Amino acid sequence: MAAKPIAVLLMAYGGPNNLDDVEPYLMDVRGGRPTRPELVAEIRERYALIGGKSPLKELTEAQAKGLGSALGPGFRTYVGMRHWHPYIKETVDRVAREGLTRILGIVMAPHFSEMSVGAYEKKLLDATEGRIETLIVRRWGDHPKFIAAVTMRVRQALTQFRPDEKVQVVFTAHSLPERILKNGDPYPDELKQSAAAVANSVGLKEWHFAFQSAGATPEPWLGPEAGETMKQLAGAGHRAFLVVPIGFVCDHVEILYDVDVVYQGLARELGVHLERTVSLNADPSLIAVLEDLVRTSVAERGWVQA
Repeated sequence: MAAKPIAVLLMAYGGPNNLDDVEPYLMDVRGGRPTRPELVAEIRERYALIGGKSPLKELTEAQAKGLGSALGPGFRTYVGMRHWHPYIKETVDRVAREGLTRILGIVMAPHFSEMSVGAYEKKLLDATEGRIETLIVRRWGDHPKFIAAVTMRVRQALTQFRPDEKVQVVFTAHSLPERILKNGDPYPDELKQSAAAVANSVGLKEWHFAFQSAGATPEPWLGPEAGETMKQLAGAGHRAFLVVPIGFVCDHVEILYDVDVVYQGLARELGVHLERTVSLNADPSLIAVLEDLVRTSVAERGWVQA
């Protein structure tokens, strides 16, 4: 009997499809706990400023479509979200209904943390419940094609500055609570290794790393915070900055609001020139990374495609 196609599931965080979705989306993120009305209004305003919705679902679907075309008929690509529709479980149920028996999950976050990628892994395994053979790519921030893709974006972005501007390159990623460090979580180290690889590839003599988009909780979050880094560098006389959100691959609220609105506003206050790299989104360079991850993982597991 011929082998069935292998399901490839791209997993992302999720986001509201319209402003009415913001409150239930936040409730899902908070595990069913209600969100203060003031915070709901604040988050709704952020989405209003970036078009009234999150573009994450459409962008992840575009990534899945591009990956499906690259992989060919032996695979079927799907999208599942951690905190909004289509939920990971909803998509796994669809995969099961379609009769597929093997699924490879890739989290669209290149660097591993038990709190982030580990949470996706748990949701995927809970959803498959032994009925579908499951494999997950846990990390890919050191993939040579990923480093090359970000390198290309950095080089492109640096052309936006005048030759006489000494650009301070600040690599960023989503902050997580500091408590992850107690268990030796590799997240910060993996991020800095990726940043160093890109910096070396570009030929940067000087660069910085900072975190962004910390959650609205009282506990300590990983730092330094990117805005504070900008302030310190501006105070030392630097007037040109390039933000490279190496921990993100898609445009969503952390890019379109936190960088394009908040940090650009800070740049105006500081009187400095700020640019950022263009997100990879569904660029062929990212699709090439994903294709290689799939083919390598499937070969290592010994799965035979249809």
